[in-house]
Amino acid sequence: MACYTAMRNFLQKLLYKPVLRLANKYSSRPNTARVNKALNALYKSITNKPGKKGPVIATDSAKDKFIILSDQHKGARDGADMFANCERAYLAALTHYYKNGFTYINLGDSEELWENTFLTVKKHNKATFEQEKLFIDADRFIKIFGNHDLYWGNDPLAMASLLQIYGKAIRIYEGVILQGTVNHKQLAIFMTHGHQGDAQSDGNWFSKWFVSDIWGPLQGYLGINPNTPAFNNQMKTDHNRIMYEWSSKRKDMLLITGHTHQPVFRSLTHLENLYVALEVAKNAEDTDKITKIENEITALHLKGNTQPNFNGYLDTYFNTGCCCFDDGDITGIEIEGGCIRLIKWSGHKKTITERVVLEECKLDELKLS
Repeated sequence: MACYTAMRNFLQKLLYKPVLRLANKYSSRPNTARVNKALNALYKSITNKPGKKGPVIATDSAKDKFIILSDQHKGARDGADMFANCERAYLAALTHYYKNGFTYINLGDSEELWENTFLTVKKHNKATFEQEKLFIDADRFIKIFGNHDLYWGNDPLAMASLLQIYGKAIRIYEGVILQGTVNHKQLAIFMTHGHQGDAQSDGNWFSKWFVSDIWGPLQGYLGINPNTPAFNNQMKTDHNRIMYEWSSKRKDMLLITGHTHQPVFRSLTHLENLYVALEVAKNAEDTDKITKIENEITALHLKGNTQPNFNGYLDTYFNTGCCCFDDGDITGIEIEGGCIRLIKWSGHKKTITERVVLEECKLDELKLS
């Protein structure tokens, strides 16, 4: 162990600066043209050839139930494991959704395979895999890959690995489309991780292999904070803006992604929605509500939340947030009973794990054009 640590420290000193320069040069900084091209291609592929890149699922918005969670980044339960504090809330959430008949859509970066080997993640996350397996056995599980678990969509051994953790080999997709009718109009809900157009992670087979098997793990080994929207507030803003702009140009469609770790509901971050609610509370002179909302706003600012500027926005873009917040909370999107909700599960430092509805509206209330 001492030799391993010494070697790692030596390589960090030797390679840190050149690898950091390359990481910045070939960063994940969002590019509008590249993102638009990638999302257009994926949506067209799923629509024209369902099943190859992802399924198209006919839904009844009044009866069907979906929970969409992303970005667990399950690791090795060490100091670098972003998921460790959130495991309790995640397991409680899955127990609730399984018992209540929800279909679970896992929207990518579920396993942190840049910083860990598959066998390490498998060893330290048995409880979560067992809970997910319940959904698989009930035919209520859809798994999407992200940039930190490209392995699932790119490695020929992935099927064997899935067999090890779930007892059966399941298909992993790049996206999924829910199709239904709301107010006698067709509504498509397009979901993908959100790294499409990423210069590092969304290229041809070789570039994907290089990122998932060499480049990503090298950054993790050297302790380089990846230059991605999940770690960079300005990139979060840029990414959300580009995703919103793309979704706002589609007819009768919602886009739901993950990737940034920042919840977005009806094209606004939770922080922006709180400012809207604060204005309503002030107009109503509701002192208690004003104080409560101001405290929530302060807490989000302290976490580094920033505000994308969606001028003249439509209600077309949503983001799940993540399942790896430092305080043990997880966020996600529910679609159930004709409604769409941004929810939070908390419980790391509490005796009771609780579900909180942060935002909610009916699907037929969404402004899509």
